[in-house]
Amino acid sequence: MRANFICCLLSLLTFLQASSFSIAAADDAAADDAAADDADKDRDQYELMKLFVETFQQIESNYVKEVDRRQLMESAIRGMLADLDQYSNFIPPREVGRFNQMVEQEFGGIGITVNVRGGRLIVVSPLPGTPAYRAGIRAGDAIVEVEGEPTEGYSLSDAIQKLQGPVGRPVKLVVQHAGEETGPTQLEIVRELIKAPTVRGERYDDKDQWDYMLQSDPNIGYIRMTHFSRYTTEEMKAAMDQLAAHNVQGLILDLRFNPGGLLESAIEISDMFLENGTIVSVRGRNVPERSWDARKSGTYPNVPMAILVNGFSASASEVLSACLQDNKRAIVIGERTWGKGSVQNVIRMEDGESALKLTTASYHRPSGVNIHRFPRMKPTEEWGVIPDEGYLIPYSNADWSAWDADRNERDVVRAHTEKQQDADDESKTAFDDRQITAASDYIKLQLTRKPETASE
Repeated sequence: MRANFICCLLSLLTFLQASSFSIAAADDAAADDAAADDADKDRDQYELMKLFVETFQQIESNYVKEVDRRQLMESAIRGMLADLDQYSNFIPPREVGRFNQMVEQEFGGIGITVNVRGGRLIVVSPLPGTPAYRAGIRAGDAIVEVEGEPTEGYSLSDAIQKLQGPVGRPVKLVVQHAGEETGPTQLEIVRELIKAPTVRGERYDDKDQWDYMLQSDPNIGYIRMTHFSRYTTEEMKAAMDQLAAHNVQGLILDLRFNPGGLLESAIEISDMFLENGTIVSVRGRNVPERSWDARKSGTYPNVPMAILVNGFSASASEVLSACLQDNKRAIVIGERTWGKGSVQNVIRMEDGESALKLTTASYHRPSGVNIHRFPRMKPTEEWGVIPDEGYLIPYSNADWSAWDADRNERDVVRAHTEKQQDADDESKTAFDDRQITAASDYIKLQLTRKPETASE
């Protein structure tokens, strides 16, 4: 078996060698300098592949312990990519499903967020409208069993593996509802295609739908984006249509902790707020230089706008915030962003069973500056997106911990009997978000200013 595998690698070398010699023959016949250069390159490629095969063979034959060929090959691929940059990566077959979920933000499941607390599998929150929500599962419920198997000792990955599955296939649960003294409830829930929302509001309303109006000022809209997925643009349009129906006077767009995602989504959302101007340009060695310009159609009303970012806002988040900042459409508030200005192309390998995430280009903001923070770059150099003058508002780690706890409370769908108690307690526990306050104050200031009249 091992000999057959090595023979396959040697056959590859034979093919490369034959290709090299045929080009050399063409070079001798035509005396073409360009062909000679190609022949030299192919000979180099052959020698390098020969080195790789010999190394692989030595490890296979002589390493102190038996090695798994697949693991050895994947390690070699990861080593090549790691030498390029921190964002290029190989996604093996066992991780492709989770990678696709991250990009697409959809999966077969029942629609709950769970966590492990004290050895118990606890529901953090159901997603409104999902099978779990319709079955009456709420925040704080404990999932005691899945398919007859006790969940005590489950890890989070165990829970995800058990709860997710093919669409249309039922899963049997035993659930202990929070605050109920009666015994656990047996449920059979049919999995559906779950689309995790990437566009969220400040809180859930009484109908368990996102409220996109700022509670402290109902004239100002608030939209938080967690990722840029295939569905983010349509989610954003739905949120903006809802705000437009309420005659919103200003907008806060929260991109804090948004790691990015699909560049296309960032471009489409940028276009929603601009009538003209450059959105972003992309340049790469084998990628034709291209730029995207805004179009007037589909643009939402030009209300005052502030964007919130922090040190973990990256990639597509930086494309959107840099675009609106350079085009004077919005101000940026918060902290300097991460600084990821490279574009990764996902190349499907092995008939889609694995994938190669390869850096193929870099993007540049409308001003022409590259957002990317290259190794050893100093804070004084140009990279990332810097908040507008007077709006750099850094948070400490303790601040972010308090923000996270407050945000988690707002993201929970609770039983209606608990909502009034939550409202009563909120003033005691709510985090004082100075960045949102600064954004709100900026928008109010813009609304009080009268437009300048043209001189006669």
